Amino acid sequence: MTKFHQLYEEQGQSPWIDNLKRSYLVGGPTNKLAGMVEQGVRGVTSNPTIFAKAIEGSEDYDEDFKKLVGHQGVEDCYWDLVVDDINQALEVLRPLYEESDGTDGFVSLEVAPSLAYETGSTLEAARSLHQRIDRPNLFVKIPATEAGVPAIRKMISEGRNINVTLIFSLERYGEVIEAYQAGLEELSRRPGSDLSRVASVASFFVSRVDTEVDRRLESLASEGSPGARDRLLGLRGKAAVAQAKLAYQLFRERFSGPRWEALAAKGARVQRPLWASTSTKNPDYPDLLYVDSLIGPDTVNTMPDATMDAFLDHGTVARTVDQDVEGARQTLSDLAEVGVDMHDVSRTLEDEGVAAFSKSFDELIQRLTDKANALSSKG
Repeated sequence: MTKFHQLYEEQGQSPWIDNLKRSYLVGGPTNKLAGMVEQGVRGVTSNPTIFAKAIEGSEDYDEDFKKLVGHQGVEDCYWDLVVDDINQALEVLRPLYEESDGTDGFVSLEVAPSLAYETGSTLEAARSLHQRIDRPNLFVKIPATEAGVPAIRKMISEGRNINVTLIFSLERYGEVIEAYQAGLEELSRRPGSDLSRVASVASFFVSRVDTEVDRRLESLASEGSPGARDRLLGLRGKAAVAQAKLAYQLFRERFSGPRWEALAAKGARVQRPLWASTSTKNPDYPDLLYVDSLIGPDTVNTMPDATMDAFLDHGTVARTVDQDVEGARQTLSDLAEVGVDMHDVSRTLEDEGVAAFSKSFDELIQRLTDKANALSSKG
C-alpha cells in the first residue's frame, strides 16, 4: 500500500499523473502507466506542452508519423498521434473507471489552444473529440476563459465530461461552478437524461500564482522602505495555497443547499476541485508545498513525475485543505493591502497560460512540418 492509496482511502483525494507519452504505453499489460495505477494513480492529465515534449523528445512517434504524413496534413497527423496515446491510456484506466463507478479512471485531452477565446469553435472541437474517441472515461479539457465558460455549460448540458482548465481566480472559479450546475439543470430537463453519468473537474492552477505574486512583491519591495520590504517579502510563497484553500471553501458552499441537493437527488456528481501546476517552481520552497498543503475530501491533485515520486518518498498524508482558513483570508487581505491586485494577477496568468500552450502547439506543428518536408525530399 503506497501513500497514493492512503491519500485516496484515508483522505478522499485522488492522485493523478500530469504527463502522458508513448513510452508509458508500450509493454502490454505491464506498461509504465499500468504500473502507476498499481501504485495508486487514479487518472491522467495532458496538455499541448506535455505532448509537444513527448513527441519532440523521443523517436517513439517517428514511425507512425511517417506512415500518416503522406496521406494527410501535418496537424491532422498530430491529432492522430495524440488520440492514439489517449485511447491506449483510456484502455489502461477503464477498469479503474468501472471499479470506482465513474469517479476516477479518467484521461484528459485538451482542445487546440488557439480556440481559447472562441466559444463556437471550442464547442465544435470539444464535441468532435468526444465523438471521435467516444469512451466514457474521457475528459475533454476546456480553458476557463471568458469564452470558455459558456462552452463548458453547453457541453455539460449535452451530458459530456469536461475538465475545466486554467482557473486562476476565485471569481472565475465561481463562474465555472455556475456553468456546471446550470448545465446539469438544463440536462435534467431532457427526457431520459442521466445526470449520474456526467463527470467534471475544475482545474485550479496553483504554483503559477505564487510565481506571479512573488514577482510583484519583489518589485514592490525594491522600491519600499526597509520595514515595508520585510512585510512584502514575508508574503512570498503564501498566495497560491491561501487562494486554493478559499476555493475549496467555495466548493463546499456551492455544492450544498437546496439548489445542489435537487441536482444530487437526480444523481448529479460534484465537480471536484483539481489542484494543477503542483510542482514547486521556486527551489527555496518545499518540494511538496502544493501537495501536502491541499489534501482533503472530494479533490484531485495532478502531479508531474518528479512531484509524484517525491510524494511517494516523503509526502505527508493528512487533511490540510481546510486548516487555517481564516489565515488564508488574511493572506489575501494582506496582499490587497500592500498593492497586489489578485484580479490582475489572474488575468495575467490566464493570458500567459493560453499563450504558453499555443506556443508549444505551434512550435510542434512547425517541427513536424519540417520533418514532413525532409521526408518528402528524401522520397
